[in-house]
Amino acid sequence: MNKFIQLKELQDIISKKDYEDEENIYLPEKDFKELISFIEEFVGSEEETDVMDFMKVYKTKDRNLGTVVKVNNYVGLIQLKSGYKIEILPKIDFIDDKDKNKTKEIFLKMLRSLKDFLGKNFKNADLKISKMNLYEIFINMYLSDVRVLVKNGLKSTYVVKEDNIKFYKGKLQVSQHIKMNLVHKERFYMVYDEFLVDRAENKLVKATLLKLQKLTSSSQNSKEIRQLLIAFELVETSTNYEKDFSKVSIDKNTKDYANLMKWSKVFLLNKSFTSFSGKVSSRAILFPMEKVFESYIAQQVRKKFLPDNWEVSIQDNGYHLFVEKNASNSRPIFSLKPDIVLKKENKIVILDTKWKRLISESRKNYGISSADMYQMYAYAKKYEENGIIPEVYVIYPKTDVMKESKYFESNDGVKVNIFFIDLVNIEKSLEELNNMIK
Repeated sequence: MNKFIQLKELQDIISKKDYEDEENIYLPEKDFKELISFIEEFVGSEEETDVMDFMKVYKTKDRNLGTVVKVNNYVGLIQLKSGYKIEILPKIDFIDDKDKNKTKEIFLKMLRSLKDFLGKNFKNADLKISKMNLYEIFINMYLSDVRVLVKNGLKSTYVVKEDNIKFYKGKLQVSQHIKMNLVHKERFYMVYDEFLVDRAENKLVKATLLKLQKLTSSSQNSKEIRQLLIAFELVETSTNYEKDFSKVSIDKNTKDYANLMKWSKVFLLNKSFTSFSGKVSSRAILFPMEKVFESYIAQQVRKKFLPDNWEVSIQDNGYHLFVEKNASNSRPIFSLKPDIVLKKENKIVILDTKWKRLISESRKNYGISSADMYQMYAYAKKYEENGIIPEVYVIYPKTDVMKESKYFESNDGVKVNIFFIDLVNIEKSLEELNNMIK
C-alpha cells in the first residue's frame, strides 16, 4: 500500500472515507489522530508564528464528519511515524488541478529564492518530478551536493588512533604496552595521528546516506545512494550525531560540506526549515508560503528593475513609526520594513507582498485586512521626500476571481495600488507592473 496523500493549501484532511471529494482529502483514522498529535506538539519559536498559521484542527457542524484538519499557509511534506507521507503544495491558480508536476516546478523555483534554502543549485531538469514526492526531491537535492563533494574529493584530516602495532609510531602508552605485550615483544601500544578521510563531516554524510537508503522509495535515489556509498568505504558511520556535529569545521578548505551539514541536520535530527520545534517521532520539511512568496517576488523584481537603473532595497529599514522621547535622550521605535523599495530620480515606489487569496466581494473589502492598509498608509507618509509621495503597491497572487488591478485613495493624497502576480507567467506580470510604474 502506498501510504501517501497529496493536497494543496486550504484543502481539508478528513478521516471519514465517505466524505472524500475534490476539497476533502481522506486519511485513515489512526493516521489522522497521529497527524493531530503532530500538529498539537508544534510550537512556534518566533512571535509571529502560531500553530494556527500551520494547520487548523476544528469540529464541523456535521456530526458524522466530525473533526477536520485545514491546511493553511505552510507547504512541504510531513512524514508521520506510521510511514504515511502528507505532501502539501501551494495553491497556484491557472494550473490544471491535475497537473501537480507544474505546481511542484513553480514551487521549487520559488524555494530557490530563499536566502537559506539548501537546494539553490538544484535543477528541475535533473529529476523526474512526476515520479517523486517532495521528500524524495529533497533527498535528491542532498545527493546532488554529495556528488559534488565526491567529484572534488573527500577531505582528510589528522585522526588520533590508538592501536597495538608492529612499529614505533607516535607516543608509547606505557601501561597498556606492558599489559598487552609481555609476550608480544615485537609490538608497541601506540597513540598516533593518521591523515584519514575518517573525519566528522564524512561520518555524518555517510550516516545520512545510510539513513536515506532506508527511507527512500525512489529507485533513482536508491541507485544514486548505492553508488555514492562506494566513495565512503574507508569512513566509519557516525553513531553520535550531536558529538560529531560539534566537531564540524567549515572553512575555505571544507566549503563543500557547508550545505551538506545543514541537510544532514534536517535528515539525521529530523529538523525542519520552519521555526517550529517538536518531537522527533515525525519528520517535517515545511516552508511558510508568506516568506517564500516575499522572497521570490523580491528576487524577480531585482532581476527586472536593476537593469533599468532602479535602486532596489529589500527589507528596507530606514524609517521608524515613532520616536520615544524622555528627559535624557530619544530613540526611534517600531521600525518600518517594506518588502521592496524602488528609487529612481524623483520617483519612490514601495512594494509589499501578501500571500493571500483575495475575494471578489467589495463589501468585505475584497478580503484585504485593515491592518495591511494602515501599514501601507504609514509607508507612504514616512517615505515621503521633498513633497514626493511614494507610489505604494500591495502585491497578491493572481487568482481566477481576482485578476484586475485596483487602487484606493485617501483624502490626503495617499494612493494604494493592489496588483496581482500570475505565478505561472511571472515575467508577463512584472512587465505589466513595470508599465504601471512608468
